[in-house]
Amino acid sequence: MSIPLPENVTCIIERLNAAGYEAYAVGGCVRDSLLGRTPEDWDICTSALPQEVMACFPQCKIHTVGLKHGTVLLMLDGQGYEITTYRTDGPSHDHRHPDGVHFIRSLREDLARRDFTINAMAYHPAHGLADPFGGQSDLAAGIVRCVGEPKRRFEEDGLRILRGLRFASRYGFQIEPQTGTAIRQQAELLQFVSGERILAELKGILAGKGAAQLLLDYREPFGVIMPELIPMFDHPQHNPHHCYDVWGHTCHAVGQVAGDWLLGLTMLLHDAGKPRCFSQDENGVGHFHGHPAESVKIASDILARFHCDNQSRDTILTLIAWHDRVRVFTRRSVRRILASLGEENTRLLFRVMYADAMAQSPATLPQKLEGLAEGERILEELLTEDACFTLKNLAVSGKDLLALGYPAGPELGAALNTLLDAVMEERLPNQRQALLDALPPPEQDTSTQNRNKRQ
Repeated sequence: MSIPLPENVTCIIERLNAAGYEAYAVGGCVRDSLLGRTPEDWDICTSALPQEVMACFPQCKIHTVGLKHGTVLLMLDGQGYEITTYRTDGPSHDHRHPDGVHFIRSLREDLARRDFTINAMAYHPAHGLADPFGGQSDLAAGIVRCVGEPKRRFEEDGLRILRGLRFASRYGFQIEPQTGTAIRQQAELLQFVSGERILAELKGILAGKGAAQLLLDYREPFGVIMPELIPMFDHPQHNPHHCYDVWGHTCHAVGQVAGDWLLGLTMLLHDAGKPRCFSQDENGVGHFHGHPAESVKIASDILARFHCDNQSRDTILTLIAWHDRVRVFTRRSVRRILASLGEENTRLLFRVMYADAMAQSPATLPQKLEGLAEGERILEELLTEDACFTLKNLAVSGKDLLALGYPAGPELGAALNTLLDAVMEERLPNQRQALLDALPPPEQDTSTQNRNKRQ
């Protein structure tokens, strides 16, 4: 099989070969090329030691941050190429990073230390594909399999547990049984992984087409990185609107937003508060009163622990807070959503509500979908009309009220908000003169009134 290499990658390999060293494109770039995808990065492995690599490119800019692990970053035409010396890794006491590395001259030994067979392939433009562990056949079969013994691979780096799930989700692959067993049994190793790295892998998992099934099949690692979710596992709902337990509903809801990690994370956390709010009435029907607010608290703690960026965090928490707030869609209710969330988040909220509904009982689904379709119709109608739902859209401004004698301050703001409420409830048209006519006269300052009396 021939893989077209970028010109710079070919030049790097040829220069290292000319100096007497082996060099191959390796890892994810080979995997993605075999899948017919365009690689995001091109990595190169070589028998040359780091100092020997640098000597081959004396005129090029080279970053040496990864030098102790045998990696240099070569800059060509503004793009970076990681070049790593063949190596074996020493033991890892933190289950994340090797305590040391040993440089070697064997490509096979270097590939043997890698995580999964689909990542343990290398390619040379003249020698072709080096695939000692069957990565190409696993790609063709859609399998994620550890190189060698899965238990050892995960003990070396606990993050590989999430990486394996990410590859399976991204490509829609199955996880080989022994690898899957090790993922479940060694999930506790994820305690050694930083929140930032967990979130990066979690985004990839949730953005993949296989996320829902992986959440159902491999809940153990998710319980380790987010122990707040464990009460959701096997928690019955006892409610005619639901055909799954809380975790099953959550997983199926995630599946409805495949391809969007932010909405995937929203759906993963949107019902996290349900177990804390569960109650049953005299008929045995389950209820979860107040669960959105409780879910927001849980999600806030998790996102803070993962060091999620503020914008994404605020969007996720807002969508969770609103996901069950509006049941009947009218022009007034949709205006209220727009006023609180803005157009972009309102559109996201409808996607969240659709995903939530699609993961509920088929018996009640048609009515819910009909209501959501009506809500979206009203949303488009209001946006087409350029309807007013914020103060900046109001036909009068603070300057107009100041000109009428309103003092700057709370009274002016309250008057504007009163007008906005009237417009959103369609008691007044959003027309300047109609709004000004509806204003009560400004209150006279009492100190001014007393001064006028004395005069």
